[in-house]
Amino acid sequence: MRHCHLPSALLPWLLLAAPAIAAPPAPLPPEHLTVERLPAKTPHWVYVYDEAFENELDARVHLFDGDTYRRLGQIDTGFVPGVNLSPDGATTVVATTYFARGGHGARTDVVEFYDNANLGLKGEIVLPSKRVETGPSLFQVAYSADAHFVYASYVTPAASFGVLDPLNRKVIGEIDTAGCVLVIPSGPNRVSSICESGRLLTVTLDAQGHEASRAMSEPFFDADKDPIFVQGIPTPEGYAFLSFLGAVHPVDFRGAQPAFTPTWSLVTAAEKEHWRPGADQVGAIHRDLGRLYVPMHQGGEGTHKDGGTEIWVFDVATHQRLARWPVQPLGLARILAVQVSQDAAPILFLATDKADVAVLDALTGHLRHIEKHLGETPWTFFNP
Repeated sequence: MRHCHLPSALLPWLLLAAPAIAAPPAPLPPEHLTVERLPAKTPHWVYVYDEAFENELDARVHLFDGDTYRRLGQIDTGFVPGVNLSPDGATTVVATTYFARGGHGARTDVVEFYDNANLGLKGEIVLPSKRVETGPSLFQVAYSADAHFVYASYVTPAASFGVLDPLNRKVIGEIDTAGCVLVIPSGPNRVSSICESGRLLTVTLDAQGHEASRAMSEPFFDADKDPIFVQGIPTPEGYAFLSFLGAVHPVDFRGAQPAFTPTWSLVTAAEKEHWRPGADQVGAIHRDLGRLYVPMHQGGEGTHKDGGTEIWVFDVATHQRLARWPVQPLGLARILAVQVSQDAAPILFLATDKADVAVLDALTGHLRHIEKHLGETPWTFFNP
């Protein structure tokens, strides 16, 4: 094999002719992550609870602006959470569960507190592993009227509830409810739970959050003949509960014990066997205007979650039906949740079983906007 040897005198010239090697670029400046503050809230903001039913480990709460139709942000809320707002609307409280390995492993139940100025987590309270896991309502986790306590519903299957201190982030204690479930707060120190007998158990707390007394009401509905939806609708006096067959049960929670005002019906005698309410969030009341909005459908027994094909509007004082708004002509599927803003120019939010959220004029029923696929399964709205 022959080898070619270059004269050593040529090497400097070859090195000079070689392309220059570029200097490495200067390092990029370090990134600093920031959290944006939301603009000033308006009465037309709504918190949309998304069960994420096909992926229940990853439920969400989406914040949606009913004027600009913008999605302003979201809160990740874990497995089948309970969600509520503080009395001043400044905090979202979430009672949820996490598993160490996603769908299994060590279980941690926790109540989390999110700052609604930026949707950031600002604290938590670890719970015993017994919080209730059920469909969305206002009564899985709730604040007292003065925000001094938070209550979390427990089922093991024994029923009880936890009393929490949101300021110092600690569990105060647990109160047995003798088989009655959920937490319906009233005033600064009372909690009612719904019993299968159709009664309400009301526990009164002392200043330290411990049980001072309890009382059981008379039945206000018959769970065998006509059970109620547990998604109570806020009224100026307390809550209204709708039955599967369309009865309205107003309950006044302003006194030391609940008071039951006369029941009235959404349907006439001729309609009773054909029309009934049905949804996951089955009604909303504009408290100043005294208007009740209910998703209604035609169906038989067992269709109480099928969703509404029409929105019926009622005057709460006179019990008169004011309007019927079919939703199919608006391009909407069945309605699974309804909420109304509480201002003088109210809008109505509707969530469909196709995961769309519609915005309507609450006075006329005029469609303003359809937000396609807001989450996977939006099932409840919360007003700020």
